[in-house]
Amino acid sequence: MSNIHCFLPVSDSEARVLILGSMPGKQSLAQNQYYAHPQNAFWKIMGELVGAYPHLPYESRLCLLSSAGIALWDALASCERSSSLDSHIKNEQANDFATFFIQHPNITQIFFNGSKAEQCFKKFVQSKQVLPPLQYCRLPSTSPAHAGMCYEDKLQAWRGVKKSLSGKV
Repeated sequence: MSNIHCFLPVSDSEARVLILGSMPGKQSLAQNQYYAHPQNAFWKIMGELVGAYPHLPYESRLCLLSSAGIALWDALASCERSSSLDSHIKNEQANDFATFFIQHPNITQIFFNGSKAEQCFKKFVQSKQVLPPLQYCRLPSTSPAHAGMCYEDKLQAWRGVKKSLSGKV
């Protein structure tokens, strides 16, 4: 089992929402890109919501997220994991969210990309770090491992991100 580390956050000081994953999978780590697995629906959904379509260059997609007010990060700074499955995560270490939120005072809502991100945040962050008042929403995982929900249903749930950004929650 290898020790792996998350990426730096994709964010600017004007971000209003934060999308949290758990930890990048093997393909993402190999390509040094968030949600690099071709069957992961994240970029397809972000294309529908803010124009960050998967066919665009990675840096362009990141810029589109930032310009829409979306920050992107992971609940965990490091962990051990033998595969890309969240169920294989062990020895978790959380990211420093107290500092992150000081640097990003406009973020009022966290959207969790799946249940593992939410579980890690609650277990390793909420009770251990000083955080501002925030709203939380778990969304269905965009991972291809979460095949029990069709793409259209995932997209419908993820539309809450855009509603939050427009103030229509």
